[in-house]
Amino acid sequence: MTLDPDATGDVDARIDGAIGRAIEAYGALTDLGEEIDDEWTYVQDLADAWRVRLEDVAAARGPETIDPAVSAAVEAAVAEISRITDPHRAIDWLSTFPQVVLLALGERP
Repeated sequence: MTLDPDATGDVDARIDGAIGRAIEAYGALTDLGEEIDDEWTYVQDLADAWRVRLEDVAAARGPETIDPAVSAAVEAAVAEISRITDPHRAIDWLSTFPQVVLLALGERP
């Protein structure tokens, strides 16, 4: 990965762009998980923690460009969670998805 110090690169090829797409998809996943009333607090706490972790990476490394294969991996993960329709399955993926994204970006989960 290379750093674009002026942050003038195409946002779709940067860490902040990938994380932005991931957070947007994660919001939809969170909304689906919230349909389980008994799990609402758990879903909120989990989603908040992972969203903060992703935002921290975006703040620290946002303008870095990413390899097209990394971008494709993030997009594949986004596509995977977009197919989830079961709220219980969504809850299962609330901790898995952010870790997949972080690993793709070379971060610790």
